[in-house]
Amino acid sequence: MNKEEQKIWSILEQVSDPEIPVLTIHDLGILRKVSWQNNMAEITITPTYNGCPAMDMISANIRLAMAEHGYRNIQIHSQLSPAWTTDWMTESGKEKLKIYGIAPPDRKFSIAKDGVACPHCSSTKTRLLSEFGSTACKALYQCDDCKEPFDYFKCH
Repeated sequence: MNKEEQKIWSILEQVSDPEIPVLTIHDLGILRKVSWQNNMAEITITPTYNGCPAMDMISANIRLAMAEHGYRNIQIHSQLSPAWTTDWMTESGKEKLKIYGIAPPDRKFSIAKDGVACPHCSSTKTRLLSEFGSTACKALYQCDDCKEPFDYFKCH
């Protein structure tokens, strides 16, 4: 990676996800590739799932961040294959989710009937309320101990 690509990468590491603002696109693992050739930045991102409505806003936020740093000639590519997986999320991103009140993905299950650790009190006495939470990539649970509802970021 050349110096210009490193600079662009560090700019993009600060772009937040519009649905979960405590996470960056780097935390989510959707920032796949950056290249700089002939005074053009080419940026490749992968949606968390096909048809993710946040991708248009993410692309706009990338363009804004790049423009703030003087980059005007930008191409953004959406790469669907290989499909995004929660394995691409950073460990710090998963911790940010928990602090924010969303249970991070856990490879033990995609959507469990119960047993997802509550991000509020860490109890595993939890139950699934709905396979879909505030967004399609999350499921809604409730903790039987602290009684708080919470989203669980589904494994993909």
